Amino acid sequence: MRVSNSDISVTKGCGWIKETQCGCAEKDLEWKFTDLRSLCAQLLKDNVLTYPIENFARFDQASKLVTLSAALALYDAGITYAKDKKQNIGILGTSPDGAFVSSLAYFKDYVEAGSKLGRGNLFIYTLPSSPLAEAAIHFGLQGPLVYIRSTEKQKERLLAQAQLMIQNKEAQVMLVVDFSSTEASCHFISGERA
Repeated sequence: MRVSNSDISVTKGCGWIKETQCGCAEKDLEWKFTDLRSLCAQLLKDNVLTYPIENFARFDQASKLVTLSAALALYDAGITYAKDKKQNIGILGTSPDGAFVSSLAYFKDYVEAGSKLGRGNLFIYTLPSSPLAEAAIHFGLQGPLVYIRSTEKQKERLLAQAQLMIQNKEAQVMLVVDFSSTEASCHFISGERA
């Protein structure tokens, strides 16, 4: 999928995850999977992921989806990354769910613990920007990290915002993620023409 009517930027890669399949749009690749843990292992085996995602098992569902869709988008765009290598790439995302599912899990845990404390590993995902932060940490992204709240999926709005950020030289490259607790798509947007 190419971004239209823009002299500023272009989509160079797109990774997506839905139900039991995922893929890369530009390379026209698809994978089938049973769960996100097995998908993570498959993407590592196929060199889409260049090294294991630290603490992947403790991630909430949205963080797993965002990180894996970002891996697919980077792979689709031909962008390499390495452990401890920082990259000047920003990440912009939205979710119609916000952090509702993770906040509910934390609240249930808090109540079950006698309303005295909840597990910290659940608390960190009560921020809707946490999935974007987990992806930024794994891929060494050093550009802007922005979460935009929306009541419905607004991919076009996100793509326009990424283009504006590139035009204003806030970033040369952006990952744009539209995610929920069940699916995600990530576009790699570059200021360099193809």
